[in-house]
Amino acid sequence: MRTRRQILSSGGLGLAALAIGSLALPALAASDHLVRDDAEWRKSLSPDQYSVLRQASTERPFSSPLLHEARSGAFACAGCDQPVFSSKTKFDSGTGWPSFWAPIEGAVAASADSSFGMSRTAVSCSRCDGHLGHVFNDGPKPTGLRYCINGVALKFIAAAA
Repeated sequence: MRTRRQILSSGGLGLAALAIGSLALPALAASDHLVRDDAEWRKSLSPDQYSVLRQASTERPFSSPLLHEARSGAFACAGCDQPVFSSKTKFDSGTGWPSFWAPIEGAVAASADSSFGMSRTAVSCSRCDGHLGHVFNDGPKPTGLRYCINGVALKFIAAAA
């Protein structure tokens, strides 16, 4: 049989361990930056996802099932699950990649991309820096932008019914 002192002591130690653990491993908020080493990325992503998200490759046009995704919901980064585009901004650009006229506010970052002798604007996830695709100035109203995104860099999250 345990004494009252042992019970209180073990309870106090448990609370202390919980408090220390929560300080050492805080919950990662959606706005926090996610950093992983290369081995962790390779382990958590498929080879195609790794190639696009971490090496800025491009998937073959018309190869993504998300190209024809028409349900209500959000498109999240396949690397970190941060929602990056709403289905409300998706449109058929005819290019062979899922296209959107606007990202979710604060969800993507843009940077200059001069690869392949072209001057483009690359788009990445603001949380994990995963390469998503590119943005062009030939999209529909209201923004006039076309976010041309690799489907393999995304996962679809259907809206709750």
